[in-house]
Amino acid sequence: MAKKKNTDAAKRPEAHLPKGLRDIGPDELRENQAMLAKIRAVYERYGFEPLETPAFEYTEALGKFLPDQDRPNAGVFSFQEEDEQWVSLRYDLTAPLARYVAENFDKLPKPFRRYATGSVYRNEKPGPGRFRQFTQFDADTVGAESVAADAEMCMLAADTLEALGIPRGQYVVKVNNRKVLDGVMESVGLAGDGQAAKRMTVLRAIDKFDRLGDGGVRDLLGKGRKDESGDFTQGANLNDQAIETILKFVKYSVSYYEPTDSELGAGTGIYGRRKIADYQSNLNAWEKLVTDSETGKSGVQELRYMGTLFKSAGYADRIDITAEVVRGLEYYTGPVFEAELLIDAKDDSGQLVRFGSVGGGGRYDGLVERFLGTKVPATGFSIGVSRLQAALAAIGKTPAQTLGPVVILVMDKGELPSYQKMAQTLRSEGIRAEMYLGSSGMKAQMKYADKRSAPCVIIQGSDERAKGEVTIKDLIEGAKAAAAIKDNAEWKAARPAQMQVPEADLVKAVRDILARHTPDQGAA
Repeated sequence: MAKKKNTDAAKRPEAHLPKGLRDIGPDELRENQAMLAKIRAVYERYGFEPLETPAFEYTEALGKFLPDQDRPNAGVFSFQEEDEQWVSLRYDLTAPLARYVAENFDKLPKPFRRYATGSVYRNEKPGPGRFRQFTQFDADTVGAESVAADAEMCMLAADTLEALGIPRGQYVVKVNNRKVLDGVMESVGLAGDGQAAKRMTVLRAIDKFDRLGDGGVRDLLGKGRKDESGDFTQGANLNDQAIETILKFVKYSVSYYEPTDSELGAGTGIYGRRKIADYQSNLNAWEKLVTDSETGKSGVQELRYMGTLFKSAGYADRIDITAEVVRGLEYYTGPVFEAELLIDAKDDSGQLVRFGSVGGGGRYDGLVERFLGTKVPATGFSIGVSRLQAALAAIGKTPAQTLGPVVILVMDKGELPSYQKMAQTLRSEGIRAEMYLGSSGMKAQMKYADKRSAPCVIIQGSDERAKGEVTIKDLIEGAKAAAAIKDNAEWKAARPAQMQVPEADLVKAVRDILARHTPDQGAA
């Protein structure tokens, strides 16, 4: 018999998640929904319309644009259908949008403005805070060639962060232009399709400048870099002159402000804050580096115009033109931008945490062209919802925890209809409520109510029923009182946060308790 049990146990599946995935509980989900509602309100205010596309697309429609080339299927999850066509899970919300626009091009208004939110999937190596399924919230404008559309995306990013409670001065939207980057790489001999892989290596190196500094990026532009763990990253193998040219471009950025120790210690919320300097002088320096590249000069002029738009709209103190922004996706063709938090916070071990980028995007004029054969300009901005939510939680900007349902205890199973009627009465008045559906006694039912974060429980035994009353225990006030009362006899005598009311006054009494703990939930 024991041997059969062991055999049965061996056949049972193990209850565990695949690597790089996670379950999300009710509190985080509610915070997530509250945050999405605020983002949606800003996107709607800018005139964007909602659109939902499927999680699956034909692989050839998505294209291979992810930078993580060392993983199977170039970073995407794919499978082959019976007709031998390959299908992939979307790795972002932009590539499916390009397919949708191409498929419905003649019916759509031009420009076409849409927003979308949903899960995306990356077949990448999981790590701390790096998941293979995560949520994005995008806004895109398709069919607008002017960089005014890109400038608007940067303003949208700034307004979204402020709507979520990030004060002005504690975030920055950083802007660069892939055309300028292309011009710099042309000047060091990295033009043409044959140099595409090396260009991506250079871009990934530049993207790490704020973390690795001059020395680390110099190594990645050269033979390569070994990190603290001993892992070696192959470099771009550029010569010394090419490396100096690229580093000169990176350093010709707006001035960087390093906070003093006293400022950090004073909790000023400053961590690597930027001073918005005279961007024109920096663009003049960039222009000299790309003087032989029409592409590079065009990128500089686009940034000049965007700077003028930021200034006239009153956003110049929040948006920064800098060489640091690169963006990892290959499909960007013009301005690129990132929204970065500058707030200092501490992790569980007391170490200072820098959140960095919580969203980004850019111009991708070639994605729809892949389907139609003609250029269709497009630009967009995407928020990393999970990353931003974690940052908001760390700095105390998440909504207050939602109370659980009112729980009606079952003191007499023969009276289930009356208990169910109480639950329905509360529900009909817009109050979350449930009748206990288990089979345990009162003590276990009270523990259940605590686990459900119930604000109160409703009790009606035979004595209360005979009087036409109910007993209501305010669990939140009861917990506070119990913590203040050391003697158990005193607690029993005081019967804290407990009241008896006529059954006809049940709704009013419960609503008063809800209003006491969450004023916005108490009103009907």
